Amino acid sequence: MEPNPFLDPAFHIRWSALVPEAIGPAIDAALADAAARVDRIANQEVAAVTWASTFLALEEATEGLNAAWGKITHLQSVADAPALREAHNAALPKVSAFLAGIPLRSDLWLRLKAFADSPAAGSVQGVHRRLLEETLKDFRQAGADLPAPERRRLEALQAELAQVTQKYGENVLDATNAWELIVTDEARLAGLPEQAKAAARASAAAKGKEGWRFTLQAPSAEPFMTYLEDAALRREMWQASVAVAAQAPYDNGPFVARILELRAEKARLLGQANFADLVLARRMAGSAERALAFVTDLQGRAAAAFAREVRELEEFKAARSGGPAARLAPWELLYWAEKLRRTQYDFDEEALRPYFPLPGVLAGMFEIVHRIFGLRVTELPAGTAEVWHPEVRFYDVHDAAGRHVGSFYADWHPREAKRGGAWMNYLITGGPRPDGTRAPHLGLMCGNMTPPADGRPALLSHREVETVFHEFGHLLHHLLGEVPVKSLNGTNVAWDFVELPSQIMENWCWERESLDLFARHHETGAAIPEELFRRLTAAKNFRTATATLRQIAFAKMDLLLHLRPLAAAEAADIEATVRPWVADCLVPTEPPAPTIVKRFNHLFSDPVGYAAGYYSYKWAEVLEADAFTRFKREGLFSATVGADFVRHILSRGNAEDPMVLYRGFMGREPDLNALLRRAGLAA
Repeated sequence: MEPNPFLDPAFHIRWSALVPEAIGPAIDAALADAAARVDRIANQEVAAVTWASTFLALEEATEGLNAAWGKITHLQSVADAPALREAHNAALPKVSAFLAGIPLRSDLWLRLKAFADSPAAGSVQGVHRRLLEETLKDFRQAGADLPAPERRRLEALQAELAQVTQKYGENVLDATNAWELIVTDEARLAGLPEQAKAAARASAAAKGKEGWRFTLQAPSAEPFMTYLEDAALRREMWQASVAVAAQAPYDNGPFVARILELRAEKARLLGQANFADLVLARRMAGSAERALAFVTDLQGRAAAAFAREVRELEEFKAARSGGPAARLAPWELLYWAEKLRRTQYDFDEEALRPYFPLPGVLAGMFEIVHRIFGLRVTELPAGTAEVWHPEVRFYDVHDAAGRHVGSFYADWHPREAKRGGAWMNYLITGGPRPDGTRAPHLGLMCGNMTPPADGRPALLSHREVETVFHEFGHLLHHLLGEVPVKSLNGTNVAWDFVELPSQIMENWCWERESLDLFARHHETGAAIPEELFRRLTAAKNFRTATATLRQIAFAKMDLLLHLRPLAAAEAADIEATVRPWVADCLVPTEPPAPTIVKRFNHLFSDPVGYAAGYYSYKWAEVLEADAFTRFKREGLFSATVGADFVRHILSRGNAEDPMVLYRGFMGREPDLNALLRRAGLAA
């Protein structure tokens, strides 16, 4: 009898066998195995505990469960369907309750503490010492020292939190997919780039409809809102976008309130004043107060430039339209900002698309990491490895010594069954084995990039190119991990450190030397003309204060939501509650635009996720802007600097405190001014 496909440990996953009806039996079997392993640790003689029988055994106890659940949650994010969703949601409470219950077992905690307090624990050094210390902190932070009634409440709370956050994410996806706009009069599409029109025509044809079909997925919505001259149509799409998950039957308001309530209760149970302090106690920021001070400081430094940018756009529109300077409508912001950018810099971002065919972008990116990190990335022929959708590609990665360090899947284009945004994840964690060999890692990266149309390859915007590089940076963090403890490998680091490897990769999207490796016209093979490149770089910091304040608005809203419990009236109208908190970070419009609180997947589609941690993007931007100065100083493709980055950052995961790792690479602590200078906000 063949093993359940979700439990098959094979490196090449049989995606065609991962059917919904196999989920229930797989999770039941994986839970039973994990429970038996935990029981063995918890039932051993206290006097006989060893490193191998406690911390190491616990590290291995949930490997099978985590691997099976990882496949299930991944499929749910890229191939959502009723049967899959039903099977996933049936298993979710069981998995959540089991994992949340591990640190709450007093018998298990007794054995771990017994070894940690024994003389033998003193001989545990290096990465194993890190595992010991991190595990003890994990257990204490999860409630291991709580009395039994509080532990039981915490388990129930965690299970409910998993279900409510899952429903929040489903509502965002379903509400996004529930809207479409069909335009049958081509004259109304004036201003829309040909690439976007072709994609809309193909989208309509795929649905058996005439005309041009537009959706709220980013490759459709962004050019529509940026270039379309028809303001009435832009307004219609804007109204649809702000209504996502904000009205029945997909209204996330009650779920936001409940998630915040559960998180606040969790913090109280664990002896913290608020959920933000609970989350940040072991992040680089250290506390909610310090994180809030960081974003507030950044806001202050950008505030004057932000006010100038707001005024400049209002005056520009007034001059062009012949009216008085006044607040723009929210559906006018992208449109008029693009016109202003063209006027100031003679730069049209759409002019770059022909130079960014996706296959060329990927080939160039792989060449860059070959030069810097000595890696060789090879796409396997179609059919060599199974994939979950025909568009998905599979790659092997080898290092300079010829070792197979890992493999990955890439899935780049939108589908209705696929959640929005871009992300990286891992499916198998390999790394050094006790016998001295090394197992390869397996990961994936996904996006919702502009798809191919009219027989042409997918032609990306420059921002989409940055996103591809960003996700590949996360992937390298996983694939190059050399930590023998799997839970400390790769991206399993503090969330305000995890964006350093991803965001630093974006820098190579702006340098002439690196762009020439991949930015080639899809028809002629010509490099980006020098004049177009100069306009690109000149416009780099266009409205950079506005972009900075937008990120700060998200970070402030996140931190303030998790700093104190909401009163009933505040929770009942969450939008009215949070908007005043961040109004000074938002471009003032008429009518005022609502926040994204009801469709903010980063915060609310996971029990923790980026909750109380959205500031991490700006925090990590400080780290990467500063770290990239080494490449600028010592060589854009310096193999020496690249080797140092692998040695101190990419290979080390959570083997040491992140600031120790950063100092190892830079020789000092990070300099905030590197980011401000790059953004044009400081001299």
